[in-house]
Amino acid sequence: MDNKSKRIMVIAGLALAAVLTVVIISVEAVGSLTRKKVDTSEGLEIIKQAEAAEVTVIETKIQNLEEQEKKEAEAEDTRSIKEIFATAAVMGDSITAGFTEYDILNASSVVAEIGAGLEGLEGQIGKLKELNPQVVFLSYGMNDILSTQGDVDAFIDKYKSVIKQMQKEVPNTKIFINSIFPVSQQEREREPLFQELDAYNEALREMCDRQQIAYVDNTELVSDRYYEEDGVHFKPDFYPVWAKRMAEVASL
Repeated sequence: MDNKSKRIMVIAGLALAAVLTVVIISVEAVGSLTRKKVDTSEGLEIIKQAEAAEVTVIETKIQNLEEQEKKEAEAEDTRSIKEIFATAAVMGDSITAGFTEYDILNASSVVAEIGAGLEGLEGQIGKLKELNPQVVFLSYGMNDILSTQGDVDAFIDKYKSVIKQMQKEVPNTKIFINSIFPVSQQEREREPLFQELDAYNEALREMCDRQQIAYVDNTELVSDRYYEEDGVHFKPDFYPVWAKRMAEVASL
């Protein structure tokens, strides 16, 4: 049973005990009043005092449980992002390169090249083979949207080829595939091909489902405040958010 379930059971037990206590006191007070024919205000005051005392006890116990739960959560994972990714690697293009550029991840956890797409990845795959991580997160597509000129099927065929090659070269490395990040509205208007980005991601998700590869949907992570001026690349504070998302999906 997890901490949250235990907490709910404890609170429910305390609440039930409080209700029973108040009922017992109420019955005794009313019975006493009936027998003695005294002013009912005395009995009501007894009940109010009992209720107040029980509420205080419950609130104190709940507060103690919350503090304990918070301490346990903090103790569960105090690792840095670099430590979390010690046995993992992120492989991709210039967006991925930001992990080392901004010192978010160690160089041993990043295989990236400016302008990289799904063709000509032999060098990157070779480097990944040397690193031999337990997990790899692929992040391609931004440059491929342009090179395939909106041909989603061609894009998927290229991705399948890369996956097949990686499964051959690093068979013991578990593969995760990142969605293609959205670009800013201004960039979508500037480059019409980026308006097909959602279709590329949907096809990518379907491919992952068919090949039983985990898909990391990062769409909701992105907001305007994270974009660099070009509306494609990201500022440093986006990378920890992205890293935590990948770690969560892969249970790192």
